[in-house]
Amino acid sequence: MIGILVILIISWFLLHFLTQDSIIVLCPPPYELRLRELTIGIIVAAVLCSIVQYLDAWQRSSSWMLAESYDFSTFAGSLWWDFRSVLTEELIFRGALLYILIKRCGTPKALWISAIAFGIYHWFSYGVFGQLVPMILVFIGTGIMGYGWALAFAKTKSIILPLGLHFGWNLCHNTFFGKGPLGTGILFSPAGKTLGDWASLINFLIGMVIAPIIIWLFVRYGVKSQKVESQ
Repeated sequence: MIGILVILIISWFLLHFLTQDSIIVLCPPPYELRLRELTIGIIVAAVLCSIVQYLDAWQRSSSWMLAESYDFSTFAGSLWWDFRSVLTEELIFRGALLYILIKRCGTPKALWISAIAFGIYHWFSYGVFGQLVPMILVFIGTGIMGYGWALAFAKTKSIILPLGLHFGWNLCHNTFFGKGPLGTGILFSPAGKTLGDWASLINFLIGMVIAPIIIWLFVRYGVKSQKVESQ
């Protein structure tokens, strides 16, 4: 939590001295609209992530079932970890820096810079730095996802929709399906059959490339650009 507070203070400082704007520009009113954006983002990303996980189980001739040993304390800890990590990344990659880049460089360049930085960041967070093929695949997948979330920021003039999309994906991926660094999730899937090389590649591409493209398409064609009154 201290890290998030530090990021907020730095964000306030950058916005105040570089653009003379308030930190409210990251989440301007009307707040009823922001709540709808958050809800829609969580639902869209969670549904897409669920489809990806069920396709994976189907390919392995497996299924998903409730994990017997899962309890509320584990759920609460996982939920908080997902929210904290997502909020931290959003404030860094779709926060004050992206807002300033859009103002200084224009939207197209700012979106590319944000997406590239997000892709490179995941080389380290995923622990694949130095492994050429995984680096390329991770960069493509997280870069596309990062571009879609940055576009959501640019179109809605708010951090809330990308926050919802990001949180919905991570919540589903980590807390519900246990595919992240936290271990067992609410749902458990037996190993099932072993996939061949091509099936494994297709499975990986669905989660790391096709799903991010769908997120980008949703933002590109399903989200209306908004205008925000000066604060």
